Amino acid sequence: MKDIKIIKGDITKMKANAIVNAANNSLLGGGGVDGAIHRAAGPRLLEECMTLHGCPTGEARITHGYNLPAKYVIHTVGPVYAGKTSDAHMLASCYYNSLALAKKVGLHSVIFSAISTGVYGYPAESAAKVAVDTIQKWQKENSDYKMDISLCAYDGRMYRLYEKMVA
Repeated sequence: MKDIKIIKGDITKMKANAIVNAANNSLLGGGGVDGAIHRAAGPRLLEECMTLHGCPTGEARITHGYNLPAKYVIHTVGPVYAGKTSDAHMLASCYYNSLALAKKVGLHSVIFSAISTGVYGYPAESAAKVAVDTIQKWQKENSDYKMDISLCAYDGRMYRLYEKMVA
């Protein structure tokens, strides 16, 4: 099984082919990591996002990274946590569809933010398990495609959860 790297820090300062933004349905910026990515990328990111006309929950869209060290931003919309079985399915779709999109456009390194764990209220431990399980499933199904995949933790707690899940 290919490794999933765990990194801690500010995703807007990380170099990769793409970083994955935990976006809202409008793709027009918001709070948390979404707002930070929009601020760091500069106003052209918002201009390009406006041409995409939003994104349904569980799907992914790609834009240029502009002022970010990452060449591209993959925007995915996680579920607002409601404690339903469909929440895990929608969250898994975010990870899977982001990786599928990265492969489709020929990218080979992707760094994920912790999708839905902020204002969308997804419990961090459950979200980390969905992330790791889905990434490993994608890696198994795409074993012939070289992709460096990292999970970016914004704090020590998330870092330890990710570490526990990939151990």
